[in-house]
Amino acid sequence: MLIIGITGGTGSGKTTVVNQIVKHLPDNEVCVISQDSYYKATDNLSYEERTKINFDHPRAIDFDLIVKHLKELKLFKTIEQPVYSFVTHNRTENTVKTHPKKVIIVEGILIFNNEELRNLFDIKIFVHADTDERLIRRVRRDIAERGRNIDEVLNRYQDTLKPMHQQFIEPTKNFADIIIPNDRHNTVAIDIVRTVINERL
Repeated sequence: MLIIGITGGTGSGKTTVVNQIVKHLPDNEVCVISQDSYYKATDNLSYEERTKINFDHPRAIDFDLIVKHLKELKLFKTIEQPVYSFVTHNRTENTVKTHPKKVIIVEGILIFNNEELRNLFDIKIFVHADTDERLIRRVRRDIAERGRNIDEVLNRYQDTLKPMHQQFIEPTKNFADIIIPNDRHNTVAIDIVRTVINERL
């Protein structure tokens, strides 16, 4: 089993990189685990209180559960991944049954911040993108997919996203085995990653 961690700032293009890797692997050999599924449950808070949570700080993530789930997958056990709603800012009652596969890709902005989780990755990849490009993508995504308005997105970017990126995400580039400058035509970097995967498998 090969566990790959893929990180980078919000809107850096992690999902694009993940998809480019996945599409060249057989469906039955790969699964993807998103850090976004592992935001802590906030049943004890009102909706108003939940909207004030800093979701770009490592303490918003249930790292214990991700680590537990990855260890179970390594033991070839099936896990129940949580399902998180960005509309209600809370976990739903649903879960996704996830079976162990030859390649497990874990993606998220903060996955290199936890040492125990980081040590479970056989390959660590950081996707780098220009700050302006990341902001534009974040604005488009949050308005189209998460029901936010432009003021809400820009305020959150200024107040939390940007400082959290500088404090918790950019420094984790130092842990990466491979840094991919995000350019959707950057096939060389993707080919290198695929070659490494094939050699390890």
